[in-house]
Amino acid sequence: MARRGLTEKTIKAAKPGKHHDANGVFLRVSDAGGKYWVQRLTLRGKRVEIGIGNAELITRQEAQDIAHENRRRVRAGEDPLAERRKAMAVPTFREAAEKVAELHRPTWRSGKHADDFTNSLKMYVHPLLGDRRVSEITPSDMLAVLQPIWLDKPETARRVKQRVGTIFKWSMAKGWRSDNPAEAVSKALPAQTREKTHFRSLPYDEVAGCIEAVRNSKAWITTKAAVEFTILTAARSGEVRNASWAEIDLERGVWTVPAAKMKMKKEHRVPLSTRAIEVLAEAQAVRDATGLVFPSPRGKTLSDMTLSKLVKELGFDVHVHGFRSSFRQWCQERTSFPAEVAEAALAHSAGDEVVRAYARSDLFEKRAEMMQLWADFLAGRRGLVVTLRRV
Repeated sequence: MARRGLTEKTIKAAKPGKHHDANGVFLRVSDAGGKYWVQRLTLRGKRVEIGIGNAELITRQEAQDIAHENRRRVRAGEDPLAERRKAMAVPTFREAAEKVAELHRPTWRSGKHADDFTNSLKMYVHPLLGDRRVSEITPSDMLAVLQPIWLDKPETARRVKQRVGTIFKWSMAKGWRSDNPAEAVSKALPAQTREKTHFRSLPYDEVAGCIEAVRNSKAWITTKAAVEFTILTAARSGEVRNASWAEIDLERGVWTVPAAKMKMKKEHRVPLSTRAIEVLAEAQAVRDATGLVFPSPRGKTLSDMTLSKLVKELGFDVHVHGFRSSFRQWCQERTSFPAEVAEAALAHSAGDEVVRAYARSDLFEKRAEMMQLWADFLAGRRGLVVTLRRV
């Protein structure tokens, strides 16, 4: 190695241009003042330049050591420039996350799912690993991400781990990794207490009172209609909030939910009771260009939080999804319909797989009778609740 070259003083004072050091290494200074180490090599008879790195981060001696290693590899028949270009093609974790989100977006049931995916990574992963290349991230890095939230926010931590794992599996398929560091940390993390929680629900004989309170509230008309329609149809909140008029057949009294919007990815026909059709007629009064049956005041999809917040503000400690439990309990205790009819109304995939293969009916006619009885029950109970409040 040459004894003479740039010094710390000359590096600091270097002006825009090239400043030669030793062993084919020079310091390139941009017009903006950025300083970068570059090495000139001969590869297969051709002069090429290889970037070594930012002079703010790499010392002169480190640059010389890297240059020495590059020359050794050239003499061994290797191509450090090609390998460097290949390494530079590897995306950062942030870039990989954006690509994976883009690829999976068409398969997600709603925009909320996509937002949850990206927002959780932005909050818990990107601050530590966002700018690291996916090929460089280690199990130790993943432990640093997950350990702080593993016990304090167990559900969030599990979801973050699963989402990060999806990104690493995609990176493995692209040839940028041979392992999944998110999976490798599983045994290093403490056991979580897994207590299955259920959405809060109301006893079925209190549901009518809730509907009455919702209808008498000052909430936006489609918010009130969406809550009642959700209860009347025993549907999932997301199916109702994303329902479009194209799915509704008022003449036949049928709401056909496309497979893409269903949890089980199977088309679901919902029989509409007379009251459910009346609610749809009320919603038509504010029908807009979005095509949504229950648009928000700003012409967007209502959020699940909006519906649950309304009923809670009215004094009912219940989640909108919990009304499905109220309906199921009513079916069990107040009707003689077979369990499979109630399960079909809830769009559950119940029973033995072989049995389902032969029993292909969606029990629509029986469900139509059951949903009308449910609406009649709620109408009758609502009148009773109003009478009691006036006493």
